[in-house]
Amino acid sequence: MRAALLIQRWYRQYVARLEMRRRCTWHIFQSIEYSGEQDHIKLYNFFGFLMDHFRPDSSQRNLISHIFHESDVFQDVEWERYFCYKNIEVPDVYPGPHLTFPLTILNVTELVDAFKNKQKLHSRYVLQLLGKTWMLLRLLPNISHVSTCEYKEITICGDLHGHLEDLLLIFYKNGFPSAETPYVFNGDFVDRGKESIEILLVLFAFLLLYPHDVHLNRGNHEDHIVNLRYGFTKEVLLKYRVHGKQILKLLQKIFSSLPLATVIDQKVLILHGGISDRTDLNLIAKLYRHQFVSALRPMQGRASVRLREARKNDDISDGRRRVQSLSHGLPVRPRQDHPRHSVHSAFGQAGWPIEYEPSERRCLLGLGPSSEPHSAKALETDEWKQIVDILWSDPMAQNGCVLNEVRGGGCYWGPDVTQKILDKHKLQLLIRSHECKQEGYEFCHNNRVLTIFSASNYYDVGSNRGAYIHLGSDHIPHFKQFQASQTTRELTLRQSVRCTERSALQALRMQLFTHKSELMREFKEHDPQDAGLISLRNWALAVEKVLRLGLPWRVLRSQLVPSTQDGMLNYNDWFNQLSIIQPNTKINISLLETLYKHHSNLETIFRIIDTDHSGLISFEEFHQTWKLLSSHLQTNISDKAISELAESIDFNKDGSIDINEFMEAFRLVEQSRTECKQISNSPE
Repeated sequence: MRAALLIQRWYRQYVARLEMRRRCTWHIFQSIEYSGEQDHIKLYNFFGFLMDHFRPDSSQRNLISHIFHESDVFQDVEWERYFCYKNIEVPDVYPGPHLTFPLTILNVTELVDAFKNKQKLHSRYVLQLLGKTWMLLRLLPNISHVSTCEYKEITICGDLHGHLEDLLLIFYKNGFPSAETPYVFNGDFVDRGKESIEILLVLFAFLLLYPHDVHLNRGNHEDHIVNLRYGFTKEVLLKYRVHGKQILKLLQKIFSSLPLATVIDQKVLILHGGISDRTDLNLIAKLYRHQFVSALRPMQGRASVRLREARKNDDISDGRRRVQSLSHGLPVRPRQDHPRHSVHSAFGQAGWPIEYEPSERRCLLGLGPSSEPHSAKALETDEWKQIVDILWSDPMAQNGCVLNEVRGGGCYWGPDVTQKILDKHKLQLLIRSHECKQEGYEFCHNNRVLTIFSASNYYDVGSNRGAYIHLGSDHIPHFKQFQASQTTRELTLRQSVRCTERSALQALRMQLFTHKSELMREFKEHDPQDAGLISLRNWALAVEKVLRLGLPWRVLRSQLVPSTQDGMLNYNDWFNQLSIIQPNTKINISLLETLYKHHSNLETIFRIIDTDHSGLISFEEFHQTWKLLSSHLQTNISDKAISELAESIDFNKDGSIDINEFMEAFRLVEQSRTECKQISNSPE
């Protein structure tokens, strides 16, 4: 008995140590992820500053003005002509699925099987499917209302982030969407993973097949500006080189047409991010969601003026209000023969209460006969804040509501705000996604807020489980957890922790390397004698001050600092020992550090400048890219250094730079996945 107790105690301590390492690894991944999101929002705010403050003839303003789509003024007929799929021929040798409309269950299952076998849907069918989806989505209300009385239970899924394997596993375990198996997918279908477009096409196909039983909410990654940074834009252009630009533009319209929330039985609210102390579901139900092509910035310039003019010229025909979209200036008349969607809601097709007369609708918008334009502008800003809050916010343990400085967008809200908003709307539970959880789900705020995340192995193999929810008429959530990767299921707990730990430490070393200059300056502040030595305590203080990731540096010290001299760190040797693979390119070292540190921002600017989505930019555009980046960073990068860099990476000397080759040439090489395979094959 005594031996058994000793073994039990040892085992518990062993598992506890592994769990501590696992949580520490998790904290590293999450801190780096949120830091990247914050940088992205800062970059986008910088673009907004350029638009607001630079002269009208400024080349920098002209360079980035198209990201706000001020020139994309299309009538519906022009959009249909632009996205016309009929003149795209499908060759006889095409091996993939052939879609017919209206879709049948056979069409959709063939599509799923094709994606399972790594086949690609032809661009003709992609455009046709997306066009049909847009025609349906633009008629739906902002808040979908669903009743469990028609179903045994409803399945709710969180973020998928391009992990098609997770979606297929959910369908395998739970069944395809159908009249008997309804689904709510809570946003963030795209980015980060490698099969985002496949996920969208599968979900849209099921939406068209079962419009009464499939509900899609918008996430913060259903935003074309976010897609520029996190991979979806690149994925589409690589898979559809000829028609990728058309597909992306149509997806912008689709993303802005996605409903913002779903309410089940008037008791359970489902939205992507969260709420704030100013969240008003009544206002959210009435706003024009179509205008927010990107939720990162309120409407500006001519787009805002066009919307106000459309609102003032409220054109009612046959008892129907025309829908307004940011992407084109003229109102759109909804098709009257479109199939009805099963949203048992008090709201009409454009998101307006159906009992309101046109004059009442205008009063709600502050657009009565005596209204001044600034009142409409103020309302647009309030609407934008509502959108940002529900797409970007996160819960916190403390009471109150504060800006979400970790992500850079939305807010942190506390239990008191949850109680206030849910009680105000007579709701029992808020289900949200937006945050990766180690077990796939997590309760907070006295079990009134539930986070669900459906992308397993999100950060790396073995980093987390995915989960989905079954919700019945009792409104008690039941969880189903899973892990899609077979490699993960074969790993022991120790192997899984070691694998994710190696990957997290590699990402952390990258962060340390990219901040080398700032760290050196900070180290020298603690080394007045210039001896090249610093105490481990001061090392931890300096690293946190520079990186601001909120990590337990003293715990991580043994893995990041392999050796010391009597408790003192030789920081020059330490930097040389960081396992970072240098690129094979002769450029200025300070420019190299800037590139490493801001490669995501640089790639985002590249893709914005590459207006034709060709993947190539000229030397002049490359020069403008670096000028924009240096303006954003408030640093001075000489024209000579930029020219030398451009010439060194023009590998075929054709006077243009391939964006993908450039970013791959300078991207830090990461060996974690190879190491994970080695770990899984190694003995304990």
